[in-house]
Amino acid sequence: MGIGGGAVLIPALTLFAGCKQHTAQSINLISFIPVAVIALVIHYRKNNLDIGYSLRLIPAGLAGAFIGSGLAVKLSTEVLSKLFGTFLFIMGIMEILYKEPK
Repeated sequence: MGIGGGAVLIPALTLFAGCKQHTAQSINLISFIPVAVIALVIHYRKNNLDIGYSLRLIPAGLAGAFIGSGLAVKLSTEVLSKLFGTFLFIMGIMEILYKEPK
């Protein structure tokens, strides 16, 4: 679908494993790191990376991660769950409306 595994893993952890939203999102992020490193190495070896562009994006990504994590730990589980659900809903609508035909 192009949304990512977190769209399945986080709801599964909260609904079926009884994890709190904060814990589920933490597990998702931790499980994402090894996969991201492997993907980065593979794309680097295949010369699929624009290193200059990537270096310009890294500061914004780090700032966003820092701000987002700081905000997430201050939110209640209920509010974080509703925000995540809203995000998934919007992403699902965008996937339906803006998906390019094959």
